[in-house]
Amino acid sequence: MNITCKILASILTPLAAVNTAVLWVGRQVSWVLIGGMVMVIGIQVFYRYVLNNALPWPEESARVMMIWMMALTAPSAYRYGGFVSITMLLDALPDTIGRIINLVLIVMAGIVLGYLLHFAIKHYHSGFIFRSSTLKIPLSYIYVSMSVGVWAMLSVNLEMGIRALGQLF
Repeated sequence: MNITCKILASILTPLAAVNTAVLWVGRQVSWVLIGGMVMVIGIQVFYRYVLNNALPWPEESARVMMIWMMALTAPSAYRYGGFVSITMLLDALPDTIGRIINLVLIVMAGIVLGYLLHFAIKHYHSGFIFRSSTLKIPLSYIYVSMSVGVWAMLSVNLEMGIRALGQLF
């Protein structure tokens, strides 16, 4: 194993371990959030159709749980290939060229994620000005989900980039 591969492996091993743990926690919290959404929507259906008295808060709370669930599961989908991708072209190319193109795409995705993180943080800070309409919590508590999700996706992107770079060597 050459020195470049050893350096990449020394960076990749702890990063992959941290990503594995963080993504596992995110998926477990997401299961709880899905259960919470089902319960809240069930309560709303009961109140609306049985008691004929719709509650004001279940729709917004279910939406908040859905937003957080998405932010916590998207990094896992990214890492494990759960997003839609068309790989016909990469599969048809010689291995080295396909790996280079894959690395370029990972770098481009990292740039987009960095750009998104910049706006997510700005959006988070602006959320302290307003409160949600029925839950009366600062919107920043909802907006921070985007920052959390994008940070985790950036970490996964870094891991994928190091793996792709290692495959070139």
